[in-house]
Amino acid sequence: MTKPTFEESLQELEEIVQRLEKGEVALEEALTIFQRGMTLSKQCENTLKNAEQTLTKMMTDEDELVVFD
Repeated sequence: MTKPTFEESLQELEEIVQRLEKGEVALEEALTIFQRGMTLSKQCENTLKNAEQTLTKMMTDEDELVVFD
């Protein structure tokens, strides 16, 4: 199984939040999907941090990485 994209993870996280907000989920299932939501949240956060780090760097004419301010 391939790793889901950021968009797929975010979509699943949104669906989990909606299910939990409705309150129509049994306690055991709510705990399980809450844990899945926390995992997805951390994955999305890491993806965004990595993207931000990539975007804040640029290459010089000499192919050196420089932090972009």
